[in-house]
Amino acid sequence: MNFPRASGILLHPTSLPGSFGIGDLGDEAYAFVDFLSASAQRLWQVLPLGPTGYGDSPYQCFSAFAGNALLISPERLTRAGLLSQHDLSNVPRFRPGRVDFGPVIELKKALLEKAFESFKQNQAGLGDQFHSFCYHTGWWLEDYAIFRALKDAHGGVAWTDWEPRFAFREPAAMAEAQAALQEKIEAEKFFQFLFFEQWSELKSYCRERGISIIGDAPIFVAFDSADVWTHPELFKLDHQRKPVTVAGVPPDYFSKTGQLWGNPIYNWDAMRATGFRWWIGRLRETLKTVDVLRIDHFRGFAACWEVPGADKTAERGQWVEVPGRELFTTLRNTLGELPIIAEDLGVITPDVEALRDDFGFPGMRVLQFAFRGDSKTIDLPHNYIQNCVVYTGTHDNDTTVGWFRSKAGRGSTRDASQIERERAYCLSYLNSDGSKIHWDLIRAAWASVANTAVTPLQDVLGLGSHARMNLPASQRGNWQWRFRAGALTKKLSYTMRELTELYGRQQKN
Repeated sequence: MNFPRASGILLHPTSLPGSFGIGDLGDEAYAFVDFLSASAQRLWQVLPLGPTGYGDSPYQCFSAFAGNALLISPERLTRAGLLSQHDLSNVPRFRPGRVDFGPVIELKKALLEKAFESFKQNQAGLGDQFHSFCYHTGWWLEDYAIFRALKDAHGGVAWTDWEPRFAFREPAAMAEAQAALQEKIEAEKFFQFLFFEQWSELKSYCRERGISIIGDAPIFVAFDSADVWTHPELFKLDHQRKPVTVAGVPPDYFSKTGQLWGNPIYNWDAMRATGFRWWIGRLRETLKTVDVLRIDHFRGFAACWEVPGADKTAERGQWVEVPGRELFTTLRNTLGELPIIAEDLGVITPDVEALRDDFGFPGMRVLQFAFRGDSKTIDLPHNYIQNCVVYTGTHDNDTTVGWFRSKAGRGSTRDASQIERERAYCLSYLNSDGSKIHWDLIRAAWASVANTAVTPLQDVLGLGSHARMNLPASQRGNWQWRFRAGALTKKLSYTMRELTELYGRQQKN
């Protein structure tokens, strides 16, 4: 579908400032929405909102349906009567600018458990709302809550390391778990209720100010997730329920050995046999929480890079065809027009382009990929079409300032001479001296014919590589960046508004 001409900022809620060690859905989120509105922005793009697992990555979640309880605002729980000011009085001081996930998880878990105890004692006027939430989401909520309760009971290990009767969901074992872990299961449901209540309120606040939320859905789910545990028949697993093949991408811009994601591969024959019921449910639920959905690794709906399950790199994978056209036809017939952005980066073949274009999904252009010396590259603004989304960079890129100042080094796929050629071409193309390269790229994106233009907040702030959100194929320091309180100044807002109005991306009255 064609989106109206608009612009916005990419910022995951965990990157908001605040007193609890991680950004959340409290006052700072509302202040960010106010900044977007004052800056004439119409879009707020986030990363996946699910409960994070290994490596704290939002692309490796315990569920494709649940919300991340770490984003629940303790201050709003206080206002709802579920926590007291005393409960918040002993919050430790966290270092600004980074998320220390270990201590944060410990703190948030304790506060959420106190909120649940308070709810059990007096309901805080939320009893009917909670029961209604459970009734309407029970088809995924029950399995997720049991999964999390069992996971905690087993010390957090992957479900394949539980006793076989629990791992294989034997009926007697499931009945035993429901009885023994009843309170913990109810608590997990309550945490989901709190997340979706707070998110719904924030989304309504955005809508009132003319701001749409772009969400993000990974094409794959994590192996250690309620989804795989509950529906093993929908994935390519062996008789021990270990992945036969796993997902990744071949060697590329980010890694010489490819990216080995480790996600299990869908059993598309089984998916088709159910009329793609799981996918229909996934998109229906996700589109209740966001207005537009960016689907990560869209090319995986044409063919998927399947790597043998025991391999340590992605080099030995092979492309295996996927019935993406049949899937999206079913989704459109069931759900109507699909407000989807196709993340079509990487190895894109004609079948991927045809799948994207036949359904009218806008693809992506990334300015940091534009200056490799070929004037015909689709990432250069003079080659854009209207139905696309341009980014200065994504969560997987370095910041624009960091990218521009980068040097060849260990793990880099570019040598020093290539970097210098790209830098020279960039300066020539943008008619720039490089002193404000982040604004040069934002201006180029905003001025382009692309209907949608998005920039990470790091680029609005002009930050260097220390503010990078993620380095693919690495294991340390990812997903931790937060901006500091006071960074969203009136001057920044004015500059963003000026560019947005100059290039006709502001909200129309």
